[in-house]
Amino acid sequence: MATPRPPCILVVEDEAAQREVLRYNLEAEGFRVVMAENGDEALMMVREEEPDLIILDWMLPNVSGIEICRRVKSNPETRAIPIIMLSARSEEADRVRGLETGADDYVVKPYSVLELLARLRTQLRRTRPAAMGERLSYDDITLDTEEHRVYRNGELLKLGPTEFRLLATLMEKPGRVWTREQLLDRVWGRDIYVDSRTIDVHVGRLRKALKAAGGEDPVRTVRGAGYSLG
Repeated sequence: MATPRPPCILVVEDEAAQREVLRYNLEAEGFRVVMAENGDEALMMVREEEPDLIILDWMLPNVSGIEICRRVKSNPETRAIPIIMLSARSEEADRVRGLETGADDYVVKPYSVLELLARLRTQLRRTRPAAMGERLSYDDITLDTEEHRVYRNGELLKLGPTEFRLLATLMEKPGRVWTREQLLDRVWGRDIYVDSRTIDVHVGRLRKALKAAGGEDPVRTVRGAGYSLG
C-alpha cells in the first residue's frame, strides 16, 4: 500500500491520566502520538517532531498553553500547524482569547473523546488531506488516495509506492519547499535510515512518470534547499 505516513499528533497535557487516554484513542485511530507534560518540553517537541497537529492544554507548568500557542503561531515555520486547545475555562471571553491567540479550535473540559477526534479530523483534512483519504488535485494532476491512483490529463500513470507517497506529500502543500530531510521523514518515516541522496533518485522517477502523460515537469528543484511542486 502507498498510504502516506500517518499524521503525527503532539499531545501537551500535564495530567498523566489524560495523556494516556488521548494516546490510547489516537493510536487506536492510526495516528502517531508524541507527548509532552509541560510547556518547555512541548516547545522542544514542536521543533524536533514537526507534528501535524497539536492538542494543547491551557493550564501547564512553566509555560502556559496560551503562550505556547502564541509562539507556535508567530513562527513562520510552525504557524500552519493546527492547534486544538483544551481548557476547563468555559467562559466566552476565554474561548475568544484562545482563538485570538491562534488556536484553530477550542474544546472545553470535560470533553467527549469522539467529538475531539471529529474536530481533529476536520483540521487534518485541511492540512494533511492525503493522509485523511482525500482526493488531491494540482493543475492537470489528480491523486486518489482511496484507490491509490494518479492521473494526468485523465491518463492513469504508473507510479511505485514511494513515488506515490512523495507526490502526495508535494501535492498537499504546492509551492512549499521541502528539504530532503523533511521528505525522507514524511515519505519513509523517522525509524528508517535512508541516505538523503535516495530522494533524488525517487524524484527523478516521479518526474519521468509525470512527464509520460505529456506536459511540463511540475517538480521544481530549489538549489541548496530541496524540492517543491510548482
